[in-house]
Amino acid sequence: MKSILIRDTTREERAAIVAEAVGSLEGACDGCAPGIIRMYDEYIEGRMELREVNAAFRTGYVSGKEGPEKAGCDML
Repeated sequence: MKSILIRDTTREERAAIVAEAVGSLEGACDGCAPGIIRMYDEYIEGRMELREVNAAFRTGYVSGKEGPEKAGCDML
């Protein structure tokens, strides 16, 4: 398997890697892909490794533990 690291790829190769993984850079399938693709711009432009982009995306989620507390159930 060929390396996907920035140092081992060209911009065109990185764009192709993202396109293959996501499906379509134009988002012609259902119109949702452009938003997803934008998160990979940092990788395509050579500013962040792919693993860093994915890690940053995953850390954007908030667990339910940080939300309001739920009332207990009287049946327990």
